[in-house]
Amino acid sequence: MHDDANDDQLDRAFTALADPVRRRIVARLSRGPATVNELAEPFAITKQAISKHIQVLEHAGLVTRTRDAQRRPVHLNPARLEMLTAWIDRYRLVKEQQFRDLDAVLAGESAVPKP
Repeated sequence: MHDDANDDQLDRAFTALADPVRRRIVARLSRGPATVNELAEPFAITKQAISKHIQVLEHAGLVTRTRDAQRRPVHLNPARLEMLTAWIDRYRLVKEQQFRDLDAVLAGESAVPKP
């Protein structure tokens, strides 16, 4: 069963995470909220470029912004990350079960005495 809205959200999120700068921004935000200036510090690109990356992450639902006096901190959206993890886990668990089944078959074959 496919949910087009869910598929679109996954597409946007995975596309956003395809860029190494955006993955580093997400990694930084996993330690807590940060401003655009703080997020730009480790990169040799403009704050405007960082803002564009943040907009892509925002459009994908991976980050949100709040207003705190004059600051506009960027926050990681754990619910969207959980959606990605759940999608990955669904397929990972299927593969793990297949490997366990194969292990059981191989273990059963090795227990059979050779003529």
